[in-house]
Amino acid sequence: MLGGMSWESTVEYYRLVNQQTRDRLGGLHSAPLLLWSADFHEIEQLQAAGAWEEAASVLAEAAVALEGAGAEVLVLCTNTMHKVADQLEAAVTIPFVHIVDSVAAPVLARGMRRVGLLGTRFTMEEAFWADRMSRHGVDLLVPGKQERDELHRIIYEELCVGICSETSRGYFLKVIEGLAGAGAEGVVLGCTEIELLVQQQHTPVVLFPSTALHVRSAVDAALQEPG
Repeated sequence: MLGGMSWESTVEYYRLVNQQTRDRLGGLHSAPLLLWSADFHEIEQLQAAGAWEEAASVLAEAAVALEGAGAEVLVLCTNTMHKVADQLEAAVTIPFVHIVDSVAAPVLARGMRRVGLLGTRFTMEEAFWADRMSRHGVDLLVPGKQERDELHRIIYEELCVGICSETSRGYFLKVIEGLAGAGAEGVVLGCTEIELLVQQQHTPVVLFPSTALHVRSAVDAALQEPG
């Protein structure tokens, strides 16, 4: 697992991987795993500077180290850094579980072809999420610029440092309602930290929590019998 972006979200990945492993295998089973955790300050500085190739090099080096230490499946515990997923996948020989593919499958299983996407400004505005979803035949809707800016602020200034407020939850729910009104059949929570704030119980709009779905795919891959 490549994590630490932020550690608040990586804790959720760790919890869910172990929970799903126990649920599937029973008893006292937990997940044997390796975790490389970034200093998110450094990663965020590279994001803000647009130094994606440098960020990719940092993560690729870590991915190679994890493979060398015995990892059999690679999971990148962040939506935003999937912008450099191709570089990471090319750096290793083990399977890379892509978060967009993990979300696309259940979206299609529900017969949906147009869904909203919430996440960081990078995730909502750049092409790496939309392009990969389009390969699956799914179109994405994103909020307007003012809303994108505020969602980005909440993620970095609040959720990444463990602050979950009712005011911010209300804002997210308003944006979700707006996307549904604009034609989204469901809404993807495309940032792990959002799942710490908003759950399905909070809205009648169908939500696709990217972290939970990513973890499900990762555990599927890890438990797959060889050959």
